[in-house]
Amino acid sequence: MSEPKSEIKEISASKRELELEVAAEEALKEYEAALEQYTVRVKVKGFRQGKAPRNVVKGMYEAEIREAMFDSIAPRAVGRELAAHQASPVNTPVITDLSWEEGGALKLKAEFEVWPEFKLPEYKKIGVKRKQDAVTAKDVDKSLDDLRERSAQYIPVEGRGIRQDDYVLLRIQGRDVKTGRLLPAEKIFVLAGHQDNEKALNENVLGMQASEEKNFQVDYPQDHPNKKVAGKTIDYHLTVLSIKEKSLSEVDDGFAKDLGKFENLKELKSEIRKQLEESREQSRKREISEEVVQKVTDSVDPELPESLVQQETLVQLRRIIQSAGQTPTKEEDRALWEEQAEFKARQVVKNHLVLMRIAEAENLGVSEEEMTEEFQSLAQANNVPLAQVVDAMNRENRKAEVKQNLLLRKTIDFLVDNATIE
Repeated sequence: MSEPKSEIKEISASKRELELEVAAEEALKEYEAALEQYTVRVKVKGFRQGKAPRNVVKGMYEAEIREAMFDSIAPRAVGRELAAHQASPVNTPVITDLSWEEGGALKLKAEFEVWPEFKLPEYKKIGVKRKQDAVTAKDVDKSLDDLRERSAQYIPVEGRGIRQDDYVLLRIQGRDVKTGRLLPAEKIFVLAGHQDNEKALNENVLGMQASEEKNFQVDYPQDHPNKKVAGKTIDYHLTVLSIKEKSLSEVDDGFAKDLGKFENLKELKSEIRKQLEESREQSRKREISEEVVQKVTDSVDPELPESLVQQETLVQLRRIIQSAGQTPTKEEDRALWEEQAEFKARQVVKNHLVLMRIAEAENLGVSEEEMTEEFQSLAQANNVPLAQVVDAMNRENRKAEVKQNLLLRKTIDFLVDNATIE
């Protein structure tokens, strides 16, 4: 059997085209195998299954047989030739042209992308300024206030109406004024006067007492985000089921002891200061890392594989939608979100490319011991046995992903260690 002929052409820094000619005897063998499969499998009128003459099956299913042949031989031939050329595509090659005449060689073209070669910028001794952000007594007091709010109790109220910040259980049901159709009745908890509440609800609920009932109407605009009421006038019937008021503890030694592990308020403040300082130090390290990476990547502009940019754009768009809590309702909003997602995606892919090139230049790698430590950290963070984490990684084929993320983090640490921090 003669050897296949192939050539890889450089279309651009990240794009390649493979021209491949598969030998006639290999192509014919693959075609014969596909024809045999159809001969055995298909039913032809007048013949028992698997007993129809090959020329009859061929005449009836020629197009399908050729397609089965192409689906089998093309990916295998492309993969074989890419390996022979030591080419490493970052995406699945796309067949753009394929032709074959029985008895002749099979000819095809396939396009694929690679990580581009480029000259690394200077990445050592990058100058950054350390942000000075000391923890103050005011910061500690703010954290104490937050703790106080989180430990607040809500006490049942009698003999007065609803006030701002009361915790209220309501029964509410709406009726479409135009159609008379009732909306489902709901029991809801609300924080009276909160900015996220319906404005009309806040206006009507304040001052009401337990068991009191009230009706009020709301005219909703056409562009209201709740499509069930958009453009409608809804008549609401409201019943107050219960009222509770917020009770805050005094910030004293007793408050500190109630939190479980502090003898007095001084100890609590000391622990809060320590946690704030650790948190800010982590933030400073993260900001320095981001600034160093940004300065390195800003000084180079390699061509990015568009298929990876598109994949990452979808990831970023999903994150934007998840953060917003809804899908965009207007075309211009979706276009803006897609633009933001693509911008972020290009940054992510570019950072990945530059960092991997630096790791290669500095011979950075990830040892088995470091992988084990990472798995142990994951197990501890998720409160599961180490063996369970390792099994999940093997089952989901994620070990390579974890190793690559570790290498990226190691490269960023290398850049920070070699930066000039003022």
